[in-house]
Amino acid sequence: MLAEDSVLLREGLVRLLGSAGIEVVAAVSDAEGLLRAVDEHVPDLVVTDVRMPPSHTDEGLRAALVLRRQRPTLAILVLSQYVEERYATQLLSTATSGVGYLLKDRVADVEEFLDALRRVAAGGTALDPEVVAQLLLRRHSDPLDRLTRREHEVLSLIAEGRSNTGIAEALVVSESAVGKHINNIFTKLDLSGADKDHRRVLAVLRFLKV
Repeated sequence: MLAEDSVLLREGLVRLLGSAGIEVVAAVSDAEGLLRAVDEHVPDLVVTDVRMPPSHTDEGLRAALVLRRQRPTLAILVLSQYVEERYATQLLSTATSGVGYLLKDRVADVEEFLDALRRVAAGGTALDPEVVAQLLLRRHSDPLDRLTRREHEVLSLIAEGRSNTGIAEALVVSESAVGKHINNIFTKLDLSGADKDHRRVLAVLRFLKV
C-alpha cells in the first residue's frame, strides 16, 4: 500500500512496483486515507511519505506510528525528502523489525529500492546511510553527554525546582560546590553568560530535550 501526496511519484511507484511483480492494493494521498485503506485491505507492507496534507509536516509519520501500535507485525517503509531526525527516532524506537526509513533519492536506484522494500516486507530493516549518519552524529554531539554524573544529578534537581541550598542538602555538599557544578553545566551546555536570568530555565529545557 502506498501513501504519497505527489501524484507523479505515487503513480510512478505504482507502475514500478507492478512491473516488479508487487501488487499495490491501494494508493492514497493523505494520512487519513492511509489509515482507512489499511483497515480495508490489511496489506503486508505500507510505503508512506512523512509529509502529507493538510499541514505537510508529519502526518504520514504519525499515521505510521498509529499503524505500528495497532498492527505490530505490519511492515512499514517511510520515504522522506530530508532526514527528519525526530521522526526517524520515533519510528525506530517502536520496532526492531519490519521497518525502513529511506530518502526519496534512493527510489532513483530501482534495484536498491526494491531490495530495501522486500527486506522490510520480510521482517528486516532498511535504513538510509544518511539517516544512520545523522542519528549517530546527533547522539555523539549531544551537549548533555558532556556532563559528569554529579552534574547530571545537579541538573536533575534543578529541573525539580530545587534552589542551590536545596540541592546542597540533597547531595550533602556545600553551596559553593553546587555553584561550581552549575557554572560547569552552563558552560558545557553552551549557555551564554548574557542570559544569566534564564540559564537555569534553558538548562532544564535542554535536560528535558524540549
